[in-house]
Amino acid sequence: MNIEFLKAHGTENDFVVIVDPEDSLSLSEAQVAALCDRRAGIGGDGLLRVVERDGRWFMDYRNADGSIAEMCGNGVRVFAHVLVAEGLVTEREFDVDTRAGLKHIEVLEADSFGARVRVGMGSVEVTGVSTARMGSFAFAGLGVDVGNPHLAAVVPGLSAEELSSMRFEQPAFDHDFFPDGVNVEVLTELAEGQVHMRVWERGVGETRSCGTGTVAAARAALADAGIENGTVTVNVPGGAIEVELADGEALMTGPSRIVARGTVTLPV
Repeated sequence: MNIEFLKAHGTENDFVVIVDPEDSLSLSEAQVAALCDRRAGIGGDGLLRVVERDGRWFMDYRNADGSIAEMCGNGVRVFAHVLVAEGLVTEREFDVDTRAGLKHIEVLEADSFGARVRVGMGSVEVTGVSTARMGSFAFAGLGVDVGNPHLAAVVPGLSAEELSSMRFEQPAFDHDFFPDGVNVEVLTELAEGQVHMRVWERGVGETRSCGTGTVAAARAALADAGIENGTVTVNVPGGAIEVELADGEALMTGPSRIVARGTVTLPV
């Protein structure tokens, strides 16, 4: 069976995108993993399926290992871009349904290749403080729920250069605190409204960016600086995302790029 796909990314967090408005395609974990395989498939940090359910656009997001995820911040920007680029919506403001609830979208600019999208990420909940370890590097961070679980760790005195060169590996974390797994962000302290961040995503590994992770990082950076509300530019290996936090709600603004369209044979 052949299916059409798009390949797209948001700050180099990349996705296989399948437009399936009729919700007719059922993909197994193994099929998603095969499509996301960088050697034997198309390759991606995850898969987005564009579905219409009950009169709303629904983002069916899967991690690269085929597991189901609640939310993906970079993914929802890409999802909105695809809706506009493929002519599925004509408005520039609309809602997208996700497993973490409705997200309000503003497409600030878009064409068939690039877009800049603002997403109302909804409530950002601090769940407490926990610890993790990467090899011999142990650190404490803030538990943050952005519709999916995060541990965002501001490391005192860490420079952007040190962060870039540090060994980044599968983190050991408190499974009682995070029973469904966790995305782990390590970041620098807030300076002139900016932080630098790297992320290890559950079900994927290290990625070039994580949209919900930038929101968690911004929340942790502001809390570390003793600030309740504010705007933070989060620099990730794949680019930069602007996060505005006000009264427990977050707005995230960043780019999307569609880099390829094609047809692929669906793995058995």
